Amino acid sequence: MSAPPLPTLLIQTAFIGDVILATALVEYLALHEPAAPLDVLVRRGNEGLLANNPHIRRVLIWDKKNKKYPNLLKLLSQIRQAKYGRVVTLQRFASTGFLTAFSGAAERVGFAENPFSRFFTRRVPHVIGDGTHEVERNLRLLNSGFGKREKELIPANSLPNNSSFQLPTSNLKIYPTLADEVAAAPYAAVGEYLCLAPTSVWFTKQYPEEKWLELLAALPPELPVYLLGGPPDTAACERLARAAGRPGLVNLSGKLSLLASAALMRGAVLNYVNDSAPLHLCSAVDAPVCAIFCSTVPRFGFGPLSTFSRVVEHPGPLACRPCGLHGHARCPLGHFRCALEIEAPQLLAALAEARA
Repeated sequence: MSAPPLPTLLIQTAFIGDVILATALVEYLALHEPAAPLDVLVRRGNEGLLANNPHIRRVLIWDKKNKKYPNLLKLLSQIRQAKYGRVVTLQRFASTGFLTAFSGAAERVGFAENPFSRFFTRRVPHVIGDGTHEVERNLRLLNSGFGKREKELIPANSLPNNSSFQLPTSNLKIYPTLADEVAAAPYAAVGEYLCLAPTSVWFTKQYPEEKWLELLAALPPELPVYLLGGPPDTAACERLARAAGRPGLVNLSGKLSLLASAALMRGAVLNYVNDSAPLHLCSAVDAPVCAIFCSTVPRFGFGPLSTFSRVVEHPGPLACRPCGLHGHARCPLGHFRCALEIEAPQLLAALAEARA
């Protein structure tokens, strides 16, 4: 009788959107290795995204805000005691590379750009800008040659051609609980409605408030509009709601969990979002989405994957765009044309298509 398979640990301790994108690997492993237990490590605050996921045995949490490095060492001890057969880090930062390199797992996998990749048994290039989606970049860590012990570097454009490895691009998935569905249900019961997630951590990835106001004024008056966001976004959403003065505009920021927000977005006729976490929430529940890209561009690999997806961006050309991968606290040149020159008719066109 063969021994049961050793568990796998996936590590993604970055932001909300990164964790959502990592769920594609969870789904892939559930399909191809259903007997192997799977754990996932995330930063504190993101564990709710993985609630109710039937494929995850346990969620490990790294508290990065309180005693960050002592907690990292405690995590390493916990990981070594768990005796994982495989540890995969989806990040290129030293901290998660350290956990992977010294995990004690026979298979230690990550991107070649990680400072600790020399200690991995498998490392894969992470190439941004060639149009490859982040989901695909992550899935390259799990190709059919995964079981090899020797250190290897896979060319960025090299993927196995055999049928045992398939590279899905839209199977990231989250699982709203019954409580999440119940929380969203009263707002979804109105018939057709829109959701709008107006904020972003990065200033240059956020469509400006005055432009959102133009859109809200131009939207069909019969459509209810829900503003979505987390507790840090509540003040900005409330300011937007007051300035808009639009009947049927409801600020739900901070009132719904991430999974409840996703459940509400799933039923919307369209969701307007920035290049930020709500975009990936839409992808994870196949919600119709119009994603606004200001300083960043879809070819970085973080675009929407929903069945109905529209990207709106500066009509161009604009020589200074993109000005960075993650955005900035302010426009480096002071004009912010990449956002201010995106006009409401571009966004209304996506709604017309969604309602057609």
